[in-house]
Amino acid sequence: MRIAVLNDIHHAYENTAGIRRLREHAQVKIFTGPISGPSDLRGFDAVIANRERTLFTAEFLEQLPDLRIIAQTGNHAYHIDLEAAQKLGIVIAKATGGFCTSAGEFTFGLMMALMREIPWVDNAVKNGDWPTPMTRVLRGKTLGIVGMGNIGRYVAQVAQVFGMNVVAWGPRLTAEIATAVGAKALDLDELMKQSDIVSVHATLAAESRGLIDARRLALMKPSAYIVNTARGPIIDEAALVHTLAEGRIAGAALDVFDQEPLPKGHALTGLSNVILTSHIGWPTDEMYAQFADAAADALLGWKQGVDVPRFLPHH
Repeated sequence: MRIAVLNDIHHAYENTAGIRRLREHAQVKIFTGPISGPSDLRGFDAVIANRERTLFTAEFLEQLPDLRIIAQTGNHAYHIDLEAAQKLGIVIAKATGGFCTSAGEFTFGLMMALMREIPWVDNAVKNGDWPTPMTRVLRGKTLGIVGMGNIGRYVAQVAQVFGMNVVAWGPRLTAEIATAVGAKALDLDELMKQSDIVSVHATLAAESRGLIDARRLALMKPSAYIVNTARGPIIDEAALVHTLAEGRIAGAALDVFDQEPLPKGHALTGLSNVILTSHIGWPTDEMYAQFADAAADALLGWKQGVDVPRFLPHH
């Protein structure tokens, strides 16, 4: 079996136990940058797709007659034409990697950076100033969590260690599920009204695209912040730019955007009340190690005839 590992821009996979395990059974080639096209993957039986960095259209897949399986890392396969893959007999195996705390921990880094004005003070000190702003702590604040999957539930539990009051919303969230992690389930509009910080952890789907729109942003307190480490399109980006520019909320911290990389000169880059990071919430040594293990399990299991978990067109 010949395996291509795609888009390892962090040079992280080479030293993982999962890749070492695969090398015992197969030829493995790691691409540390974008591939130029389907020709780079000809002759490979299997691909490990690193998150959603390579677009697998029907036309792309049709040019890969040797490809039998893609091990898709992460929880989503938005970038793969699943119907085309199924018609071509290509298995799209789930290599989700299990839960890692990386995005949840990063969320708290952004929260504290906002509340304590860390980036702005850092910049001022480096420019010879010595500001002493009055800032706020997390303790006693209400955190509103939008999306209560694994990351949302983790954030809810950690927030209570900081002494925060946690309210939550999710499309299938029940009062019982929320209570189990110390949160109170609310209607989304009510969550937006009550929260001192809104933290977005929802899955991007048709029903969640633009979920937090101009109307819902207008429900927030003028002193409130919003943090998004999930997916950019869940928040109406244009509406958020307008809200921040008008000073209708205190600020935002965004790790994800409608278009990535964020275009130069984007309106968000000209705002003084927003922290912007380059979708770095998930990539950690631990997350890559978990992805590699999951991909190895999927590919070796498939090779041995195991019916591995997979993404299907209705997903």
